[in-house]
Amino acid sequence: MTEFTAYALSGELDLNRLAASLGFPRRYRWEEPMILDLASLKPLSGDQKSAKRVYLYYFGGVVCVNCTEEEIGSFFWSMEHYADQFRDHQAIKYRDDYSLQVGEVEKIAVTNDWAAMPEYDPVYEDIVCFVIAKSVALERIEERVDQVLDEMENVIALLDQGKLGLSDKGLAKLAAGVLTYKYQSIASIMVLDKPEITWENPEADRLYLTMANLFELNQRYNEIKHKGETLLDITEVFTSLSHARRASRLEWIIIILIFIEIVIYVFEILRKG
Repeated sequence: MTEFTAYALSGELDLNRLAASLGFPRRYRWEEPMILDLASLKPLSGDQKSAKRVYLYYFGGVVCVNCTEEEIGSFFWSMEHYADQFRDHQAIKYRDDYSLQVGEVEKIAVTNDWAAMPEYDPVYEDIVCFVIAKSVALERIEERVDQVLDEMENVIALLDQGKLGLSDKGLAKLAAGVLTYKYQSIASIMVLDKPEITWENPEADRLYLTMANLFELNQRYNEIKHKGETLLDITEVFTSLSHARRASRLEWIIIILIFIEIVIYVFEILRKG
């Protein structure tokens, strides 16, 4: 049985920079994971995969294969020297566990917690890692977007009372949070992309589609995308109101300045008279 433990880091991983820091400079494609030997932190590829290894993805997903809790903690501690995203391993909230059984069934069986295959194929392990890494990354973004929506609800409640209740600085910060979330969710998760092997291997494609459906990857992605569009619409409304408020303030300043000029002019006339 193969055991998988997936984590979502706080941000993206620059695999090319990380590879250079680890001493094996090479270029990784966007969809290509970095696979490291757990003990040596050396890259693995093809049939070189060891029993204990770690998959790293650009979007901040980390999947440890056949690793104990102590080994995972040691790996994160070692990686802290190369990337800040690995700090505070114990504080990472986004985690999922999965297992893969081989040879105990006549045909592929897949559930939310485990999968079973009639015979071993390393491609299956790659696909399991890819799917659960996406799932925990989506979980991280789902929580973040809910936090932003809660902030928006508080502002909307004030707006319902006739108060904008948000300074220009606060509005800019809120908009930055929305745009950051939008970038992280759409630009980095690659939720609509399938592993290349699925185009060549029908069994691998079937496993990927089944797992993606069980973990509701597309549905969750579409919900995140819809919430992002809603947040952008709300931010646009707040921006328009802020501009209107600023314009109104400028108009009053101009009126006051004109009034002061008139008062000074009248005062000068009276003084000369």
